[in-house]
Amino acid sequence: MTHLTTLYRQKIDAGDLKPDPAQEAVLPHFDRIAEGLRAPPVKRGFFRKAEYEPVKGLYLWGGVGRGKSMLMDLFVDSLDGIPARRVHFHAFMQEIHAQMHEARKNGVEDALAPVAKGVAESVRLLAFDEMQITDITDAMIVGRLFEALFAGGVTVITTSNRVPDDLYKNGLNRQLFLPFIDLIKAQMEVHEMASATDYRQDRLTGAQVYFSPVDAEARAQIRAIWEDLSGGPAQPLTLEVKGREVTLPAFRNGVARATFYDLCGKMLGPGDYLAIAEEVKVLVMEDIPRLSRNNFNEAKRFVTLIDALYEAKVRLICSAAAQPEMLYVEGEGTFEFERTASRLREMQDKDWGSGG
Repeated sequence: MTHLTTLYRQKIDAGDLKPDPAQEAVLPHFDRIAEGLRAPPVKRGFFRKAEYEPVKGLYLWGGVGRGKSMLMDLFVDSLDGIPARRVHFHAFMQEIHAQMHEARKNGVEDALAPVAKGVAESVRLLAFDEMQITDITDAMIVGRLFEALFAGGVTVITTSNRVPDDLYKNGLNRQLFLPFIDLIKAQMEVHEMASATDYRQDRLTGAQVYFSPVDAEARAQIRAIWEDLSGGPAQPLTLEVKGREVTLPAFRNGVARATFYDLCGKMLGPGDYLAIAEEVKVLVMEDIPRLSRNNFNEAKRFVTLIDALYEAKVRLICSAAAQPEMLYVEGEGTFEFERTASRLREMQDKDWGSGG
């Protein structure tokens, strides 16, 4: 096992990374965790089996694009032979709910207990990307879940855009959630990555983000941007909005990829698009067609989606059949679409969204 500090310096020497004091400041936390996970199990009594000492985790928070996920991924990849799992926090919680549902079907009264036990027995380290809690069903079980994971000796690392005290802020029955925040502070080092540099934004600065027409060259460029920003294999992400499921086909490190049909060809509404805009930092959207009275409903949804992305300062990279002003040239709604075309133009600016 190579310490993250060593790997980080190797990447700087190779020109893959640039020195960043905010990133360098967090490296000792990862090295401490690696040393703890590498330590041999300890025997506490003659008749007791040897057990691993618990290792305090890490809650790494800060603005988007600062390199939190990159460092965490590099760390997880360095853990030779130590059972570890890296997963988006929202996807993990969906798995927990699904497993609890199955346990209840089998007549288990306390469905969370066996589910948490199963997780604790499968890994020694859980690495979560993008911890945020907006759903009351998550908020009501996450405290007990993490108590069980910590009791089972699992070390937790997570990235987040929010300080722990802002998790589930203004949420329903939030007072029941507050013990979880105390648990985080007790079991994890809380570290702010306060870098002035937004690397994700920097990679897009000056780059083309709107591709038209949709041809082989546009598809190749979109694919290259996606591979650069996602930084590894992606998974679908399903958001639950008022009892309904909204699925993004590919998601990793705050970057989502979907087609126009995925987002506008289905019966989605403003609440769905707001949920997407809250979860996603960059959206790669492909195959926007020409819009008219023939696909009026899809056009209306597209307008609503762009409004949600614009207000949330989500970076949009897209391929379309025409330039913004020529996407919607005939039929009811052309006048209203002028604002959408203007926003699409504004969102192409190299500095757009850099404050978010």
